[in-house]
Amino acid sequence: MQPNNNASVHSDMLPKGTIMRVAKKEVALFFASPVAYLFLATFAAITLFIFFWGESFFARNISDVRPLFEWMPLLLVFLCATLTMRLWSDERRSGTLEYILTQAVPLWHFVVGKFLGCMFLLAVALVLTLPLPITVAYIGDLDWGPVFAGYIAAILLGAAYLSIGLFASARTDSQIVSLISACALSGLLYLVGTSSITSFAGNQFGEWLRLLGTGSRFESITRGVIDMRDLYYYISIAAVFLVLNTYVLERERWATDGVKPRHKQWVAATALLALNALGANIWLNQINVLRMDVTHGNQYSISESTKGYLNQLQEPLLVRGYFSAKTHPLLAPLVPQMRDLIKEYQVAGNGKVRIEFVDPMAEPELEKEANQKFGIQPVPFQVADRYQSSIVSSYFDVLVQYGDEYQVLGFGDLIEVQARSESDINVQLRNPEHDLTRAIKKVLHSYQAGGNLFDTVKSNLMFNAYLSADEKLPSQLAEFKQQVTSVLDSTKAQADGRLKVNVIDPDSNAEIAKRIGDDYGFMPMATSLFSNERFYFYMTLSNGEQVVQIPIDDMTQASFERNLEAGIKRFATGFTKTVALVTPSNAPASPYMGYGQGGARFSRLEAFIGSELNVISEDLSDGAVSGEADILVLAAPKELNEKQVFAVDQFLMKGGTVIAATSPFSANLSNRSLAMQKHTSGLEDWLAHYGLSVDDELVLDPQNTAFPVPVSRNVGGFQLQEIRMLDYPYFVDVRGEGLNGDNLISAELPQLTVPWASPIVVNQEKQNERTITELLRSSNKSWVSQSLSVVPQVSANGVSGFTPSTQRDSFALGVLSEGRFDSYFAGKNSPLLESKPEAETENASQEDTASEAEEAFQFSGVIERSPETARIILVSSNDFLRDEVLQLVSNAQRTEYLNPLQFAANAVEWSLEDAGLLSIRSRGHFNRTLPAMEQSTQMFWEYFNYGLAAFALALLAFGARRARQVKQRQYVKLLAN
Repeated sequence: MQPNNNASVHSDMLPKGTIMRVAKKEVALFFASPVAYLFLATFAAITLFIFFWGESFFARNISDVRPLFEWMPLLLVFLCATLTMRLWSDERRSGTLEYILTQAVPLWHFVVGKFLGCMFLLAVALVLTLPLPITVAYIGDLDWGPVFAGYIAAILLGAAYLSIGLFASARTDSQIVSLISACALSGLLYLVGTSSITSFAGNQFGEWLRLLGTGSRFESITRGVIDMRDLYYYISIAAVFLVLNTYVLERERWATDGVKPRHKQWVAATALLALNALGANIWLNQINVLRMDVTHGNQYSISESTKGYLNQLQEPLLVRGYFSAKTHPLLAPLVPQMRDLIKEYQVAGNGKVRIEFVDPMAEPELEKEANQKFGIQPVPFQVADRYQSSIVSSYFDVLVQYGDEYQVLGFGDLIEVQARSESDINVQLRNPEHDLTRAIKKVLHSYQAGGNLFDTVKSNLMFNAYLSADEKLPSQLAEFKQQVTSVLDSTKAQADGRLKVNVIDPDSNAEIAKRIGDDYGFMPMATSLFSNERFYFYMTLSNGEQVVQIPIDDMTQASFERNLEAGIKRFATGFTKTVALVTPSNAPASPYMGYGQGGARFSRLEAFIGSELNVISEDLSDGAVSGEADILVLAAPKELNEKQVFAVDQFLMKGGTVIAATSPFSANLSNRSLAMQKHTSGLEDWLAHYGLSVDDELVLDPQNTAFPVPVSRNVGGFQLQEIRMLDYPYFVDVRGEGLNGDNLISAELPQLTVPWASPIVVNQEKQNERTITELLRSSNKSWVSQSLSVVPQVSANGVSGFTPSTQRDSFALGVLSEGRFDSYFAGKNSPLLESKPEAETENASQEDTASEAEEAFQFSGVIERSPETARIILVSSNDFLRDEVLQLVSNAQRTEYLNPLQFAANAVEWSLEDAGLLSIRSRGHFNRTLPAMEQSTQMFWEYFNYGLAAFALALLAFGARRARQVKQRQYVKLLAN
């Protein structure tokens, strides 16, 4: 007769090593039954099904494993209850529990041994899911931080559920009762923190409920923040229920002993442990510094850039959160995240940051102030439950105030939404640190701009005026020279010794004239093409390292003061820089699926850059860029004339940065159609002069972004047109090695879609004193085409597609050229100098000629060489920053697509040498998109994961069988001896 399995667990038990022997025996018994493999296979199958089907991983198009962990708290409830349901119930049912109770070994040894055995089985189950993140990492750009945090959370949550299951199993001899009890108790702890429960409570009470919920704590960790409060919460649950398990078994021992003093001690110790665990959780909830952000770039932590801005504070900064007690269920979990982050600002501010959290609905005076003074209004949200649907007006706003300056961040500024359908919406904080720090930077700069300009200039400045003598200057310039002198005298007094002024006459010193010609390209000016009079009128501002030219606009004192102030601000900290934006003329839009009618629109680019910088619209028609401009951005420039090209060229010659998005083609998105047309920017020869040319071809890449494209198909002899989501090789998906990881402009971007791009060819022979850096490059399987037929035709057999060229290569789509540039207009007359026709000049009266000359006085020179600070950033696409295209890509990815705008903003701030927000701008939950894949490829990866799970189970079964065979041979050998 075979001995009882459970009895054999303890028949040779010795006190030494009891815990590990119990754990090993439980594991061996588990794998001795085929039910174990069926159970593990079921868990793996459900997990994979939820990941690929329930959460539609490929349709979701995000390179993360959130779908794996979103359902884990609920799956673990049943997994852990199933693992533990028989452990003590079978002992009680088979009668071996009495044997255990009579052992001299402490009962907690048995409890911990069974617990560790279950933990090993839980780890085995979780290991079966590891191929999922490995697959995602291979396919796309996976942030491993939240993955590691998710597995840590799963282990700890599983430990809590296992301890609950062991406690339930110790109370009954029925496995079914144990299973139901464990599921009910664990499920209750999970449900208490869900939105289904917290939506009935206010914001504060709802937050306490979320702190009690195992699922809400789990979500906090899986987003990538390992918080000691969450870890202790799970550990405390596991510890309390393991102690309760031991206490229940100890009471079984007391049944025959009667009441003893030590029994009361046990009760008191157990109660004290439970109370201490509860008290420690409440106490730890007040501490928010014991945390570790494991996301890429520390998305949920205060960065050094933010601390740098906080260190600039001279007065207290107020950060006030307006959060309603009752809000939309999808926004409610974000409130504690915002509160925790704002508290970190208070800690990092070292007493300079004051924080407040208010519920405007409960405080009428603060609500009145928010409405009238700060323009903060409640937002109506539709809230529905099983029985009714209602509208709730609530607040989700953050006020940042510094002195008299303030910025307000609404929920639209703070959150990121991904909607796969009307009923399937994922809401997360998009990039909370960047949003808050951007607001702090803006109020800080605005406040500092109201003080003395030189208070933020850290070095002494030298103003050099290269001016000819009055007798050589035209009368208008001689008068303007006096105004310049007057402004400089008052500015010197304000500078308190930090500004030195030198007025130099190059005509009287040939050596100086040669030097400024060689160093700055300053050539003599003239008033007309045929004038023999030459003179100098240039002004620069420098600090020994950087040189800025002060432009001349309309020769008025006000304009010179404005340009001088703009020049000084380039050497100062704490002032908002100015971007001059050149775009094609806009026409009224008539949207169709994001398709606009008329010219391309760039309002989203202007708004995005304008959130941190001043943006002015520049048309270049006067042949000059505004003196306030620090950066010149050309978005799809069209047919620039010679004067406008001269303005761009001379801005570069002054040491400026020109950012150009241009190519020989542009898309016509109108009238329910898509067509490609030729596009002339006027910059072709200018770029070629600097060794940069854009080929008259379009790049196609098999690594591309899916895009809603109007396609035609023949149905019964009729041509029908429809919008379909297709892999579109004209929308090059630049990622991985295609993004320059060594330059901050592109290093932090996870991906960038460059639509209808052309190859950039660099002439290295023209780069003598300049450095070329490639920023964007297509994959090495790309090809080019000169065809303007960019709409795929769909037949009855499916999409015909685009035939790849036999020659495959990688093409540069974005480059940076920096260093000294020799002007395109060097050795030429300035386009600003115009001459009247000779016959008209002879017939004009002397009086009329004098009057016209006074009204239309013009003078100009050509700066023939730039300083080393000059830069050209070129992207070979007219449409990658276009509103209509951005909207279409957003529709395709089901979330707001900001990567092109982030690239442009990075280029601007990098050029301004203001990298404060560069490292944190490109964060986001939904910007790590998957590369485009054919359906067959998606199916391969899905079934490959099914196969890996099956292979792992087979390997596990083989290993368990080999272990039993080895143990059996050892047992036979022992009997033989």
